[in-house]
Amino acid sequence: MKRDTFLIFAAPSVVLMTLLMVIPFGTAIYLGFFNITFRSINDPQYVAWRNYQEVLTDPGFWEAALFTLIFIVVVVPLHIIVGFAIALLIDQTNRSRGFYIAGSLLPYIVTPVVGTLMFRQIFDRNGLYPYLLEQIGFDINFFISGDMVRALILFHGVWYITPFALITLFAGLQTVPKEPLEAAYVDGANWWERMWFVVVPHLRSLLLFVTLISTMDAYRIFDSVFILSRDNPRYNAETIMYYTYNTALGVGRLGKANAMAVITVLGIFFILIPFLIVTYRQQVEER
Repeated sequence: MKRDTFLIFAAPSVVLMTLLMVIPFGTAIYLGFFNITFRSINDPQYVAWRNYQEVLTDPGFWEAALFTLIFIVVVVPLHIIVGFAIALLIDQTNRSRGFYIAGSLLPYIVTPVVGTLMFRQIFDRNGLYPYLLEQIGFDINFFISGDMVRALILFHGVWYITPFALITLFAGLQTVPKEPLEAAYVDGANWWERMWFVVVPHLRSLLLFVTLISTMDAYRIFDSVFILSRDNPRYNAETIMYYTYNTALGVGRLGKANAMAVITVLGIFFILIPFLIVTYRQQVEER
């Protein structure tokens, strides 16, 4: 396809997506310069950079940012490893592939709120796991501690998003050429060496793609935190999105919440730019 033809077809979507991004972001930047509450929403007070300064000096914001970073660092690599391992297992099966794939996709099909409610009920004081562990002598209070809530949020993140990596990498495995694998086998390479030196390099673009999308999803995690923490500050399990929500609707600081949203978007760009640069360079090398 010629470049001019491509631009003609792509221009409407690009313009629409740009407007959908620029207008809300510009509005958030503008509202971040005002002290706005639900009572003063029709008469906001201009405070210049005070909201942005308050966000950057707010210990609660940085605690939420730290837990969000922990969530990204733990969930993103772990779900890729688990998804890749399951994709390899399914790739070795000749029968019932559709059954295994459908079963593996169930966490991704279930509504996030419903899946999180299932987790909360299982690990609740009267849930299945506390009951079983109580029978063998474990302290049931362990399951309502802050550490356990944070661990459940991480566990639910891996459980919920793993099917995305699984189905993407499984599709990539179907494109791995047989000749390099057979040549490596003839040369004496074991299974791990064939995976590391043949399969993984072939899936490099897909791995970067999954990492990029998963990082963006992990950065805006909200629903599982909202349900598992039950809006209880003593669990100290707030993410950036959840803290922004509490600032806007819980405290009623709409101006500060908009400033927080702007800083969050800039943080997303800061995290994703290295991935975008690596992906672009990789695409250029493959041409």
